[in-house]
Amino acid sequence: MMRQIKLIWDFRGPAGAKTAEHHEIHLKEYIQIEKLPLNITGFEEITDMHAIAWMVVNESDMITVRDALKPHRGEVYEG
Repeated sequence: MMRQIKLIWDFRGPAGAKTAEHHEIHLKEYIQIEKLPLNITGFEEITDMHAIAWMVVNESDMITVRDALKPHRGEVYEG
């Protein structure tokens, strides 16, 4: 199985959770527009001042998506 990468965007401040939730909508739109093979996204409130939005891509698509969407960080996705 191909390795999968979780690309992560950090949002900080009191509006971070709402911003992360909204950002996930745009990640889903990007997946549809680009016809990516995976449709795994989410958002999480880490603390009341830090939230993340994320999407999972195949390692072979990571460079293209990273360059287009500029995530803050990434990690290997364990599903």
